[in-house]
Amino acid sequence: MGELAVDKHVKYIVSVEKRKDSFESVVMDHLRMNGAYWGLTTLDILGKLHAVDADEVISWIMKCQHESGGFAGNIGHDPHMLYTLSAVQVLALFNKLDVLDIDKVASYKINVEKAVNYIVSCKNLDGGFGCTPGGESHAGQIFCCVGALAITGSLHHVDKDLLGWWLCERQVKSGGLNGRPEKLPDVCYSWWVLSSLIMIDRVHWIDKDKLVKFILDCQDVENGGISDRPDDAVDVFHTYFGVAGLSLLEYPGLKAIDPAYALPVDVINRIFFSK
Repeated sequence: MGELAVDKHVKYIVSVEKRKDSFESVVMDHLRMNGAYWGLTTLDILGKLHAVDADEVISWIMKCQHESGGFAGNIGHDPHMLYTLSAVQVLALFNKLDVLDIDKVASYKINVEKAVNYIVSCKNLDGGFGCTPGGESHAGQIFCCVGALAITGSLHHVDKDLLGWWLCERQVKSGGLNGRPEKLPDVCYSWWVLSSLIMIDRVHWIDKDKLVKFILDCQDVENGGISDRPDDAVDVFHTYFGVAGLSLLEYPGLKAIDPAYALPVDVINRIFFSK
């Protein structure tokens, strides 16, 4: 089994921001906030967040905020809930949540009970969750639903054994995980599946060593970055989920990540327990 090429991955992530004129950068311009979250959280898990200029990052994030309180994927784009989440997560990494007007960002108060009831209505007979009631169970959606239920103290709505069985069946012979039956394995499911298994206390149902090997085999050990499958092109998205998956697997030298909030545990502890 190989080793995690930490320095190569740090160099790759930092280099992505500098390639602003590349085709990849142009077509992903509207997703830059998500990309910032993926890349910067990876650096933090690796213990290398100091590799970027924090003030520069925070200044850019605040320029992406709209009058509505929400954040856009980049300067000049429309605000969106997903980009707002990524913006708040990145600010949390740098311990800069104080720059936010909390009341403005969270001015839309939700009815938690109704939200939980809707999530539960998306549960299927196989134990999984779909995007909408009756929708096909999918590992990515399962993470969103289980994570939300965990955060709201509502995991009692989950059939942990049934869902755990469905999730552990996602592991294929290579050790990787897929998102639904009969699909190819993908490094990103090292997060979606694994985090859900941890939240329902069923992570011991998969072969962790084989999954570690699969993730490490997806590295570009020469130029850095992690791909969806071995020998494919790398990107920041899969690099983040690969490193985050290794963190969940307690790979040596990595900071622990919270399976529900998708942020390093020390960041979560600072937010909730340092006051």
